Amino acid sequence: MKKNDPASRIQDLRQFGEFGGVNPSITDSSTYTFLAADTMEDTFHGETQGCFLYSRHWNPSNKYLADALAALEETESGWITASGMAAITCTILELCNCGDHIVTSVTTYGGTFAFLKNYLPKFNIEVSFVNIADLESVEKAIQPNTRLIYTESLTNPLLQISDIPALSDICRKHGIQLIVDNTFSPMIISPARLGADIIVYSMTKFINGKNDCVAGAICSGTDFINGLSDVNKGTAMLLGPVLDPIRSSSILKNLHTLHIRMKQHSRNAMYLARRFSELGLKVIYPGLESHPHHDLMKKLMNEEFGFGGILAIDFGDHATSNKIMQLMQDKDIGYLAVSLGYFKTLFSCSGHSTSSEVPAEMQKEMGLSPGLTRFSVGLDNDIERTFDKILFCLKELKIIS
Repeated sequence: MKKNDPASRIQDLRQFGEFGGVNPSITDSSTYTFLAADTMEDTFHGETQGCFLYSRHWNPSNKYLADALAALEETESGWITASGMAAITCTILELCNCGDHIVTSVTTYGGTFAFLKNYLPKFNIEVSFVNIADLESVEKAIQPNTRLIYTESLTNPLLQISDIPALSDICRKHGIQLIVDNTFSPMIISPARLGADIIVYSMTKFINGKNDCVAGAICSGTDFINGLSDVNKGTAMLLGPVLDPIRSSSILKNLHTLHIRMKQHSRNAMYLARRFSELGLKVIYPGLESHPHHDLMKKLMNEEFGFGGILAIDFGDHATSNKIMQLMQDKDIGYLAVSLGYFKTLFSCSGHSTSSEVPAEMQKEMGLSPGLTRFSVGLDNDIERTFDKILFCLKELKIIS
């Protein structure tokens, strides 16, 4: 089978400024001039190609980035949003109407969980939360009014691996859509190749890689993206979560180094996961053979990019997690902060931060320990030195002898 190479698909894009600049020009306009009145009317009706009418609808900077994301994911088209949550919510609201039903993973980002659990009921949209790794439970949850299955490639924060081809088969059987959030694993997993209909991203994380802005993306077929942007009924057009063109331009430049960064994030995370595991700590990382979905991950992944930059360690309780995170920050190992994909290591206690929207009883049911601590491993050039500093912290707090 021919190697899947998302990095080269981005590299092969021919994008440059209209005056010959090696970077595409930034569009500093909210509205656009038409040279003929008829063209304006045709553009409002969606009948004109290559014309822009208003930056909430489309603008050249966002289009450049959307084209690059579509190339990354091998989809026909893409759409840029002002946040990852905007990408998720616009996608779901575009597909679902009052009275519809969704099947989703019980282990998912807290903001997504809150939207599905607490917000959608006002529209009479019902959601079934299941163990996404239990395909029998997934299929049993489907109802006649089910419109989609929603999951994450690597679930947050337990790092379950979604069997995208199997989930796609279930969706085809029932005539529904498969949405995959690939935020944790850009380039590592290619959901569209594996059968996903729609891929969503928080570009805030690995894709941008600098934690200096909030942004999202939707990658799918042309018909779905055109529907999102329809001036009369498109969810993204009418709700208006548009990203500023200057930020789009910045993210596009960062996207060209994503393949280098993902390899280094993965290399560092694998090193730490192995060393932590050797110490007897309870480590969750899909690159370890002890991970229950290790073989599935190997089957799905684009091997050259590694197993990802996210790992989790269960320190047992919240108080212990707080102590180790505080000391690691004091020792300049990284930052006690949410989010991920930064060049410095970030760590947070998931049940009390990014998954705090999930009720305590449900956290317990899904296996989310109060002390589960998520590490977004940075781009450290000397990861052995970083490990030695963490080892000092663990011994200082008598977590290990």
